[in-house]
Amino acid sequence: MNTPPRQAHQTQLPGQSLRGVKNIIAIASGKGGVGKSTVTVNLAVALAKAGARVGILDADIYGPSIPVMLGQATPVQLNQESRYMPVQAHGIQAISMGYLTQNREAPLMWRGPMLAKSLIQMLDITAWDNLDYLLIDLPPGTGDIQLSLVQKIPLTAGIIVTTPQTVATEDAKKALLMFEHTNIHVLGLIENMAQHICTNCGHHSTLFGTGGAEALCTKHHTTLLGQLPLHADIREDSDNGTPSALQHNTELSQVFKTLAEKVETALRKRPLNYAGKFPPIVTE
Repeated sequence: MNTPPRQAHQTQLPGQSLRGVKNIIAIASGKGGVGKSTVTVNLAVALAKAGARVGILDADIYGPSIPVMLGQATPVQLNQESRYMPVQAHGIQAISMGYLTQNREAPLMWRGPMLAKSLIQMLDITAWDNLDYLLIDLPPGTGDIQLSLVQKIPLTAGIIVTTPQTVATEDAKKALLMFEHTNIHVLGLIENMAQHICTNCGHHSTLFGTGGAEALCTKHHTTLLGQLPLHADIREDSDNGTPSALQHNTELSQVFKTLAEKVETALRKRPLNYAGKFPPIVTE
């Protein structure tokens, strides 16, 4: 007997929402190399498998990796309203600078203000089709681009991705504080590469230490949403454009399924915003 898909959380965006999108979740890390894009793609696929309509905005302009991880290189098309039609892959709607540039091997040499403006424009003119969740894969850091995005986009919440070691959690803390200082609710932390799983014998080892994410969550009163393994299959699946969450009833797919359920549960606990349902108050 098939389990009916869960209903997505209701729209709770502050102020005016984005056309075609119910909830926007920014995924940040503060530093590169922690697997944030891999987590974003697999979380999106797991949410879609649960019955939600999901999209990804690849905001890492300098190093867009979402097209590779989704295994889809189709150029973006324009509709009759001259809006971008998001690329479809594995049930996900996606937009990325990697889909928009003709020469994908050439470096993109733009300055910060131009990048932020281009990203917001790309987000706004994309014809998102009735999304329950739009995940924004933020670039590393907490500078001008990140601040422009979190301040000008109607975010529902943020998620932080880190690995256990101190050099990663220190930067994750900066990303967390960026959300706090801009009044963006943090759903929680995801600890990636928490344990290495040997492909030969299945032995689990903590290559990057333990307890980093838990300590950060305790200090900042937030939730540890999940601990993901460091496994060769995740890397291979990402390189092949077939995210691990796509697999059926494997250990890795179950990990991402559990993560998606925890994200949904955390989001469902947020208070609903009914501001858009009432007319403005007019005073004389």
